[in-house]
Amino acid sequence: MIKHELSNGLRVVLEPINTLRSVSFGIWVKAGSRNERPDQNGITHFIEHMLFKGTDRHSAKDIADIFDGIGGNVNAFTTKEYTCYYAKVLDEHLPIAVDVLSDMFFHSRFDQEELDKERGVILEEISMYEDTPDDLVHDLIAKAAYGSHPLGYTILGTESNLKSFAPDSLRNYMSERYRVQDTVIAVAGNYPATILELLEDRFGSFRTAGTPAQIEVPQFQASLEYHRKKTEQNHICLALPGCGLKDERLYSMVLLNNAIGGGMSSRLFQEIREKRGLAYSVYSYHSAHADSGMFTIYAGTAPKQTDEVLKLTLELLQEVLEQGLTPEELRRGKEQLKGSLILGLESSGSRMNRIGKNELMLGKHEPIDSILARIEAVSMEDVQGLTRELFSHPFAAAMVGGSDKAIQAVRRDCFASSSAH
Repeated sequence: MIKHELSNGLRVVLEPINTLRSVSFGIWVKAGSRNERPDQNGITHFIEHMLFKGTDRHSAKDIADIFDGIGGNVNAFTTKEYTCYYAKVLDEHLPIAVDVLSDMFFHSRFDQEELDKERGVILEEISMYEDTPDDLVHDLIAKAAYGSHPLGYTILGTESNLKSFAPDSLRNYMSERYRVQDTVIAVAGNYPATILELLEDRFGSFRTAGTPAQIEVPQFQASLEYHRKKTEQNHICLALPGCGLKDERLYSMVLLNNAIGGGMSSRLFQEIREKRGLAYSVYSYHSAHADSGMFTIYAGTAPKQTDEVLKLTLELLQEVLEQGLTPEELRRGKEQLKGSLILGLESSGSRMNRIGKNELMLGKHEPIDSILARIEAVSMEDVQGLTRELFSHPFAAAMVGGSDKAIQAVRRDCFASSSAH
């Protein structure tokens, strides 16, 4: 992995993989829904959409035609903490991808007519989300956990905000948040020897006008959010605080998550789906942010089974708290984690994602062997200590369904006293 700074201080990370014929190129910006004010919520995602809607040189159709014409992919995504614009192309077509993406990045027109059309598209995206209760409940759990903190905002934003955005609101937000210091170019694959000259030519004139984003560490709220909706199933999430990206205990957290609900051999899946047939979908996941994290359990089940699913989930967690993981769970979790890490390095796209995100969010790159050694070093005591700490907090809870009786009955502080000592 090679690190380089362009003449304007813009960071570039490169990973040569000469055995491939593809190359992935990404522009990473530390701007996400977390950086928005309440009246701006949704603007970061709106900008991501609008960058595909035409520049002075290329119309929206031109952009699509160019990438289709070279057999490449171009796309983007917005998260709570960053936005990424990326392309994956054959190595010989990298100069075209860099040319078009840099043009979109610097010279998007934000045409009023295109903006009105795209606003309609995003409003439809929001409606689709609200019609999908197993997606909606994950937005609700973030709100239950973080309250009015920006980490509790949705990425798509609100209908009233979307209706208020004009071309100038998008331009102003971009000039404030899209700073050289908060941007990283990542390239992985079989790139040409002239890559740095190409990037200097296209990105060397990038200048910053904005100020550094002030981010506030969230306080975990542990409240309850309920959305009444006529559905065949109740969709439920329970959440506890987790570990931030720089937390030394992150691998312990991932191993704990794996054992509880991270795969088909996990306790939740085996007990609730396989053994009792009470849910089709039941799992847990961990979200790591710059300075905090959240561990979430999800289940979708019929209303008449909701009480039983919640009771079984809490019993299962009580068991983990009191007895810890088994040696086999710890071993299997380590192998799963190492496997997903290594297998995830087999494409230029995943490598570009890894080095781009690491540079943007951590400013450092740990060698794979060192990560594998750290995973291997996690002990039963490490996981148990983390479990006790996490479970000493009351849960946040969220539910989408026809009645909130089952979720209201859950004692969300049920472990707080037993795990505190």
